[in-house]
Amino acid sequence: LYRHGDRTPIAPYTNDPYKNESLWPVPFGQLTNIGKNQHLLLGCWLRKRYSGFLSDVYTPYDIYVQSTDVDRTLMSAEANLAGLYPPVKNEIWDNNIYWIPIPVHTIPAQEDYVLKASKYCPRYKYELEKLLTSPEMENIKKANAKLFAYLTKHSGENINSIRAVEHLYDNLYIETLYNKTLPQWTKSVFPEELKPLAILSFMIEAYNKILQRLKAGPLLGEMIDHMVKKTQHTLQPDRKIWIYSAHDETIGNLLMTLNVFDPHPPPYAAVVLIELRMNSKNQYFVTVSYKNTTEEPILMTLPGCDTLCPLNEFINLTKDVVPEDWERECQISRNEISSSDVIGNYWI
Repeated sequence: LYRHGDRTPIAPYTNDPYKNESLWPVPFGQLTNIGKNQHLLLGCWLRKRYSGFLSDVYTPYDIYVQSTDVDRTLMSAEANLAGLYPPVKNEIWDNNIYWIPIPVHTIPAQEDYVLKASKYCPRYKYELEKLLTSPEMENIKKANAKLFAYLTKHSGENINSIRAVEHLYDNLYIETLYNKTLPQWTKSVFPEELKPLAILSFMIEAYNKILQRLKAGPLLGEMIDHMVKKTQHTLQPDRKIWIYSAHDETIGNLLMTLNVFDPHPPPYAAVVLIELRMNSKNQYFVTVSYKNTTEEPILMTLPGCDTLCPLNEFINLTKDVVPEDWERECQISRNEISSSDVIGNYWI
């Protein structure tokens, strides 16, 4: 599971001195050439890691690639595959283009409860709003009331939530990456004052067991299902790798759900590797690794298990956060619906 590569800001804030799209290399929210190269290199790294495991020649019996239905994730997957599968021998179809087309699958966001996790779920909405109005979150908002007011005054946006702070932080962060001079008013708050709240925003969507179960649980459940079928020799086709191209919050939500998240904003092209391994005694283990820089990935240890976690223990440790029937578990009673309507939604 990886995050897309470098992009332009999703949307400028009202008083943004760089809100004219012509000041950017590509339109807002799109993958840049830097981002394409990041994923080309990541694909090359994956090819090296899985050399001898994955065939050098592309075959749909080896690999399945799924992306959220967003330009930058679809394009990142395509760039990544160019590095993972450089054409060999009879795959070369044009001597001027050292590339082969490989399918990247997606579904509309409103139907996607696995990867984008954006299909409407009444229970998730209710539980998230319950969290956001909890004493813990209200205290965080109160503690940052002056900061919110300051940001609202200078940005021109209504900054009244943790998510709104993260959006502003993201814009300012990208502008610094592109060597743009930030307004004077940002000097006293960016990055020091904003970063802790931006980091918190990557924890909130999967803050507790019920949110984890409904948000990242379907993706984790799909991964586990593939691994179990692989061990039972019932996987059809008998693929070796699934690749998921998604977003920073997808990374954060999965790591939160596995209880291994070291809170931070996941960087461009960060990748989580969940690998099924077999030892000489035909025993199956799962490893979870996280690569968030150009360096080698870090092995993660699930609480209650070893770094090399037996598959059965991995399944047992995650059973509380994998839904049995997502559609059914998303349902709530009429009383809860009316309560949810009263609370209102100021997160999404």
